[in-house]
Amino acid sequence: MPKALIQTYGCTLNQADSDAMEAILKGRGIDVEREGSASDDNYDYVIINTCTVKTATEQRILERLKRLQKLGRRLIVTGCMASANEDKVLGAAPDSSLVTTSNTHRIADALSDISNGSRAVYDAYVKPEKQGHFRGEGSAIARIPISEGCLSSCSFCETKFARGPLNSFSSNVILRSIEMAIKGGAREIELTSQDTGAYGADRRTDIAELVHAASELDGDFRIRIGMLNPEHLHKYIDSLIDAYKSDNVYKFAHLPVQSGSDRVLRDMGRNYLVEEFEGMANELKSKIPEISIATDMIVGYPTESDPDFEMSMRLIERVGFSRINVSRFSKRPHAGASKLKQLKSEVVKQRCISMYRLSRRMEIGSLTKVVGERRTILLTERNADSITGRDQSYRQVALREPGFRVGEFVDVEIIGNTPACLIGRPVGTVNKIEQVSYFRS
Repeated sequence: MPKALIQTYGCTLNQADSDAMEAILKGRGIDVEREGSASDDNYDYVIINTCTVKTATEQRILERLKRLQKLGRRLIVTGCMASANEDKVLGAAPDSSLVTTSNTHRIADALSDISNGSRAVYDAYVKPEKQGHFRGEGSAIARIPISEGCLSSCSFCETKFARGPLNSFSSNVILRSIEMAIKGGAREIELTSQDTGAYGADRRTDIAELVHAASELDGDFRIRIGMLNPEHLHKYIDSLIDAYKSDNVYKFAHLPVQSGSDRVLRDMGRNYLVEEFEGMANELKSKIPEISIATDMIVGYPTESDPDFEMSMRLIERVGFSRINVSRFSKRPHAGASKLKQLKSEVVKQRCISMYRLSRRMEIGSLTKVVGERRTILLTERNADSITGRDQSYRQVALREPGFRVGEFVDVEIIGNTPACLIGRPVGTVNKIEQVSYFRS
């Protein structure tokens, strides 16, 4: 049986694309492994699902491609680099085959071409219903793509160049995929896309309506809503707040503000003001007290001044985010901001250090304040010395005790925290899978 490796870089949407490719290939009788083993010699084909958001990630990918080219592996490159930066891909691995983001449903055809001695290129822009390839196979976490592309034109991003305009998938197909995942054993449903906030604008619906429908499906599960661009949130915030009230929805929102300066937001092409963002964040917090809000901040955008940076720092303090993803501005080839005069590297470095330190203090404070409380967590992952899950606010909780299964709902007392997660002590198990409860001494 032919064996393929799928190695994935980047976001949850990329992971979901890899899930679909894995299902397609297995359906064609190909043995698939994810992320790989010690030697690339173990595989007949290597599929690299790429990301183009950050320069550092891109460099790691290019080094990986150069290695595979040198080894003579039968290589397929897909993901955002295949779509947006074909020249860089072929510069590193000229013999590689290319499958762009809207053609991942053709991955088995690409392998067939290669096995017949041809170099495969699938780069036509099409709008497939990607969810039609989803197969629930028993994982506790199911990544469900709901759309790709977006409605925005952010000056720092070239992902739209890679994934194109908004293409929302049918809500009926999405709901069938969620049902299939739950029946297959999934308990955490991750709704993912380039921008879940834009979902449905091309179908006369929205993310709030989709979450409402999904939360009413039969089964015991929790829905995690992916990244919401703040420019869309005001259109349906009331109905989304209502959707959050379901026990089947994590009280978690990822709202990437990117800057605390209105001037920088305008330069970035972000269609909202800081006051509007803050108002929506405060409304979510007042009406859903247990909600945790994550955000993204870009440091060192070319037009960011010292006062602009201080505005971002003060916004972090005022909102009290549970998590802040701090990114140094990265010049991307097809993004408008790449043509601007860049800030001095030392200035950006110092700003990043300052914001990272503040962010860590805020994140640790967010975790510390729940120590001593009791929470019900959904166990989703196991590693060598612990099993981890998420509480209703999507905070990670680790248990250092054996005997629990991934997929269980467990009552815990929060007894401490690390800088990254909470530490729980089990006080009982709410085994929703079998509809029984029992306690452990």
